[in-house]
Amino acid sequence: MAPSRSNLRKPFQNARTVDPRPITGKESPREILEHAFSAYVGRQERTAFDLMRRSLTEDCSVFLTLSGAMTPAGLHQSCIIPLIESGAISCLTTTGANLYHDAHRIIGHAIREVNPNAGDLALRLARVIRIYDLGFWEEALLDTDRLFSALMQSPDYQRRMTTPEFHALLGRDILAMEKALKVKQPSLLSTCFKYRIPIFVGAVQDGSIFLNAVKLKRLFPDTFKFEIDINDDVYQMAAIQHYARHQVGSNRLAIWILGGGVPKNYTLQGEPLLDQILFVPTTGFDIDVQFCVDPVDNGALSSCPAGEGHTWGKVSVEAVEAGSVYVHTDVTAVFPWLTHALLSDPKLKRKPKRLLDLLPDAVALLDADVKKNRKALLKTISYPGAPSSHQPESVVR
Repeated sequence: MAPSRSNLRKPFQNARTVDPRPITGKESPREILEHAFSAYVGRQERTAFDLMRRSLTEDCSVFLTLSGAMTPAGLHQSCIIPLIESGAISCLTTTGANLYHDAHRIIGHAIREVNPNAGDLALRLARVIRIYDLGFWEEALLDTDRLFSALMQSPDYQRRMTTPEFHALLGRDILAMEKALKVKQPSLLSTCFKYRIPIFVGAVQDGSIFLNAVKLKRLFPDTFKFEIDINDDVYQMAAIQHYARHQVGSNRLAIWILGGGVPKNYTLQGEPLLDQILFVPTTGFDIDVQFCVDPVDNGALSSCPAGEGHTWGKVSVEAVEAGSVYVHTDVTAVFPWLTHALLSDPKLKRKPKRLLDLLPDAVALLDADVKKNRKALLKTISYPGAPSSHQPESVVR
């Protein structure tokens, strides 16, 4: 028997009513979002605000991922640093480029607007570096290279470490420089150090800061001992998520994704590492908010929606059903407005979770759980027909 029309209409009857109201100029940011963003990308933006607000009211540990050239565009100064200072952000994953280009301003170099159609051949002759419609002198790169080369020769850097440890050292040293130079607007590195935000960079070798480490290793092979421990780095990401799930605040996790790229997956993969690889049960992120210009229909990881991520164990059932939105737009076009809306509500300010200080405890907690699973994990390290690990043969001829 076919369902009746009244039964078929019940879900629609419970749907939100579109309620546009004339804008007078006296509305709060939240009122504008509630009544002037009813459809299409506007509705996606409103939903993103609702989920970001939920992330804070539900005391989630918020993992922010940052790809693209966001610091040259100033998004860190306008939005991310104020959100960190308000306690909204708990952990940051970014490209190394965002940290490198941020340092240009600290040492006195300006980033200026340029015409993206002006001609790259002429810009190269003038030694102007272009990032779409932004530009800066080539000397900004050369001086920034000198800065990071000098910092990394310090004794504190001469060991193996993870990217959060590395960026904490850089943040400490940049903070001291900012104080000495009386810099008015702090960098992302120094702000994260001050508020104890771990900074992960999933492809650290794909950035100019690390390129200077390559130079130093060739110049001083016997004394330059700096290395990134990628094994421990991936483990620390899973550990801090596991710890936040069980020991911090409401035990809930939210991810805010600005762009896509490596930072998105590097953060999300902590969940399947726990559940599928280490056999430590987890449920995935509870809230998933993403802003990205990529289409969702080409298999790209940057734009995969929460449902696809759920099939990998990256986000929870709750996130798929009622806690996720993909805002199909350029993050620079909408995130400043959403930041304003969040910060205009004093109730959303909270104490920083200071996860950087908790990393040793997080690793210890995960170590204990992995140790319990050792017997089961040992069954996963062999495969019928695979070459024996006891009979190595060099693949380099």
